[in-house]
Amino acid sequence: MNLPEMLDDVETRLVKTFRLSRVKNQVVGKGYIAGLRALVAVLNIPKPTVFMSKGSSLRLCESVSQFGLRKILIVTDQMLYDLGVLDKMLAELTKLGMSYSLFTDVKPDPTFDVVEAGLKQYRKDDCDAVMAIGGGSSIDAAKVIALAATNEVEPRELVGILKGKVPSAPFFAVPTTAGTGSEATIGAVISDPATHKKELVIDTKIVPLVAALDPELMKGLPAPITAATGLDALTHLVEAYLSGMANHESDYYARSGIQMIFKNLPLACKKNATLKSRENMALASYYGGLTINIAGLGYVHAIAHQLGALYRIPHGESNAKVLPHVLAFNQECRQDRMAEMALFLGLGTEKDTEKALANKFVEGVKALIAEVGIEPKVDKLTPRDFKEIIQAAFKEANSTYAVPKYMSYDDAEKVLLALAG
Repeated sequence: MNLPEMLDDVETRLVKTFRLSRVKNQVVGKGYIAGLRALVAVLNIPKPTVFMSKGSSLRLCESVSQFGLRKILIVTDQMLYDLGVLDKMLAELTKLGMSYSLFTDVKPDPTFDVVEAGLKQYRKDDCDAVMAIGGGSSIDAAKVIALAATNEVEPRELVGILKGKVPSAPFFAVPTTAGTGSEATIGAVISDPATHKKELVIDTKIVPLVAALDPELMKGLPAPITAATGLDALTHLVEAYLSGMANHESDYYARSGIQMIFKNLPLACKKNATLKSRENMALASYYGGLTINIAGLGYVHAIAHQLGALYRIPHGESNAKVLPHVLAFNQECRQDRMAEMALFLGLGTEKDTEKALANKFVEGVKALIAEVGIEPKVDKLTPRDFKEIIQAAFKEANSTYAVPKYMSYDDAEKVLLALAG
């Protein structure tokens, strides 16, 4: 039995008495992060070629037509297809002489069953490329289909870090929401159909070759979806900014993205939102994806993933509920970073103390979440689920994220109690 397993066993036996979670999390987490730092230092993380602004999705189609491909599997969801969101792109591909196979079975929080069905269609229809058109669910499913296709493995075999042996099939992404940043990230989240547990596929080979950020495809999004996805992007940027792996490059993306969201999310949630506000949100979301690749995430995502899996809460909404509580937990240890962000956003002045500025940043985030209509509580959350949620969140955070400060079981329990109201 190795050290992490030994500590897990000790925690399982004694957590109710001695609350050893903080010690275990520090030992295990710092060990994982040391290895992750070394890995990131030698990885060459690609960035997709990006087309932006109105009509960029059609320019992407033109670019794809020049790759010499035979047939593209288009991965999307039935609602987008029924609403006609894909019509112009499909017509453009046909005009350009491109053959495609349409897979519309993606659902929110896609499961391995969905990915396996898409992979089966890819093989049956003799495709040689994949294009995702949709939100993070479609893009994540398409990523894993593209990687599994060329590696000749089943999707579940790709769970973990760098499990792909060869490059994925040529992959292109057109996000229709501004939130996940999946068009830029090296990660994909796929759920187990039985347990709803979210599994991570992390591989540099799943970054798209080309992506299009077309605000015209996002103009019909309802305000609640715009709000939830926008706050998902905000969470990516904030957690990366506070991460122990943040660097100058990720900071540039984070500062710019956070500022764009504070300025544009309330506008994008209004009826008849301008294309400019949609475009700025799409760019902020893309920046969020880039920051994840460099600096990772934190406890907000680790806890939100469990809430989403247990209670079927949309991911962005879960993040928005958890974010203020984790910010409060990290406020003392990242006071300087939060103060810097408050000044950058104009939430305070140089006359304010660092502590006051940090508090203004936290309050500013809370105010933004309230302004776009996200309820702060998780109605279905019950104390009988706390242990399962906390243990799963710790496992995710310890093995993946350079969190600013490690939580104890009691710390996490306080967050959940506050969410439950």
